[in-house]
Amino acid sequence: MAASLEKSRQLTGWHVLGLFVGGFAIIIAVNVALAVNAVRTFPGLETDSAYIASQHFDADRAAQDALGWDVGAAVEASALRLAITGANGAAVRPEIVSATLGRATHVADDRVPAFAWDGAAWVAPVDLAPGNWNLRVDLRAPDGTPFRRRIPIHIGG
Repeated sequence: MAASLEKSRQLTGWHVLGLFVGGFAIIIAVNVALAVNAVRTFPGLETDSAYIASQHFDADRAAQDALGWDVGAAVEASALRLAITGANGAAVRPEIVSATLGRATHVADDRVPAFAWDGAAWVAPVDLAPGNWNLRVDLRAPDGTPFRRRIPIHIGG
């Protein structure tokens, strides 16, 4: 009886091969799953040519900085408030060319806020789940200067 128990507990080369192949199969399956999800949730390119965009970056940034605007966004009582103040501290009402509110990691939750001017800031009704959100705005100053920002917003929960 003792001899049959020893034989059933013996580790053979086939067992080692099976463990080795099984372990690598798990690693490969997890890597394939992660790669598929990464490609499926990739939001896309920001620009067609990063080189061409970089040629105008410094001039665009200098023009935006020259406006002297302080831009802030917050969610208060189910309303997204986008406030822009000038160098003199007064509220500024630029034209909103585009605005997108969404998660930083994927585009599935992206939405376009319906902003309305309340006399001091742009306000839009929102219903956001807890987590990190980004408001990407493309504004135009009264003198025609384009102004672009990505404003992170954290919703506690």
